[in-house]
Amino acid sequence: MTEVSISENKLIIEVKGWHKLWAFKSRLEVPIENLIGARPATSERVKGFRVPGTYIPWVITAGTYYGKEGRVFWDVCNLNHAIAIDLRENRYSKFVIEVQKPDQTLTLIRQAIQYPSS
Repeated sequence: MTEVSISENKLIIEVKGWHKLWAFKSRLEVPIENLIGARPATSERVKGFRVPGTYIPWVITAGTYYGKEGRVFWDVCNLNHAIAIDLRENRYSKFVIEVQKPDQTLTLIRQAIQYPSS
């Protein structure tokens, strides 16, 4: 599970609890101007090689995956609570993360993209 916030014109993703161990990350930051969009991730599927990370089918997908889409960060146990965040000019091409309140998180991200602070 992750928590998403916006601070100092950056999107900040905090990886919580044991997920830090499984995902090999505790925090990700990306400038708002590098965000393309965000959407529910219910149809997302893992593609590519996992380096490093954890994959247990139907239990958890966490860590960095390399494939045709580039580098994608995953931290998901339940796709029904997951969102996908598309990025440009960043180390990652996409984040696929599970959040407690997907609709609120999507609204937060979309508002930050639409109305970035100066």
